[in-house]
Amino acid sequence: MRNYMIIALLIGFMFNLFVCSEGLAMDKESYNKLSTEEERIIVHKGTEAPFSGEYNDFFVKGFYYCKRCNAQLYSSDDKFASSCGWPSFDDEIKGAVKGQPDIDGRRTEMLCSNCGAHLGHVFIGEGLTEKNTRHCVNSLSLIFVAKKKVPRRAKAYFAGGCFWGVEHLFEHKDGVLSAVSGYMGGSMANPSYRDVTYGNTGHLEVVEVTYDPTKVNYEEWVKFFFEIHDPTQVNGQGPDVGEQYLSAIFYLNGEEKNIIHKLIGILKLKGYEIVTKVIPAGVFWPAEEYHQDYYDKKNQQPYCHVYKKKF
Repeated sequence: MRNYMIIALLIGFMFNLFVCSEGLAMDKESYNKLSTEEERIIVHKGTEAPFSGEYNDFFVKGFYYCKRCNAQLYSSDDKFASSCGWPSFDDEIKGAVKGQPDIDGRRTEMLCSNCGAHLGHVFIGEGLTEKNTRHCVNSLSLIFVAKKKVPRRAKAYFAGGCFWGVEHLFEHKDGVLSAVSGYMGGSMANPSYRDVTYGNTGHLEVVEVTYDPTKVNYEEWVKFFFEIHDPTQVNGQGPDVGEQYLSAIFYLNGEEKNIIHKLIGILKLKGYEIVTKVIPAGVFWPAEEYHQDYYDKKNQQPYCHVYKKKF
């Protein structure tokens, strides 16, 4: 019986070893194909000629990835001009790079933590930056991806009852460049307040928020919107009842739509029965001048929009 148990254990060990070996082989097969020169550096631990690399004198904002496995390694925020002839960084993405003694017995080699690709060497104590560290990296070991440029102006569209209150509360938030009362969602071109109120045009009272996305992102504005009105009221907002006063968010793209539904899901888990409509944005028609900055002109506060923290 004991012999059978030993044989079973040996078979299990060999099977696990085979599975692990197969897993490693599959990972290696998924690596990016390297040129002869890239393989010389990344696999066989070579070094490119100084001042010859693409990223030596290169300071565009973005991130640097491993040429072999696409793991993120460095940020441009940590890159500096060292005049050594190779790209230099004084820090790495946490956990992305590992060091080991070089075969020359003097230096520390830097490797990609994910796939073991040779990157270069690290030098400590040169005093070139406050971190006193220099990762000297071969350009051919890296792939650079520029940071997505964030526009300085973006728009968002919210309907939550009378637009006077929604406009007022958004307009006084940091990061908002302007808030304009108007109409969206109906069939009539350039509707008037009378048309929307009495003409059954299908428009909602909407506020167009123009903001600086480098200061506050879209998700924060959606959260704020849910916190300044009652997204569970089905027939309007407060005493303002009617289709033009319904709760709605008009999205401009799929990313905004996903953010809205994510936040609605969070509120539902908190027990809120959300009735806010999620609608593709259409043409925004600014309302008449006397509707703009209404509460500032009257030196009053909104009567049915009050901030209440929900997130």
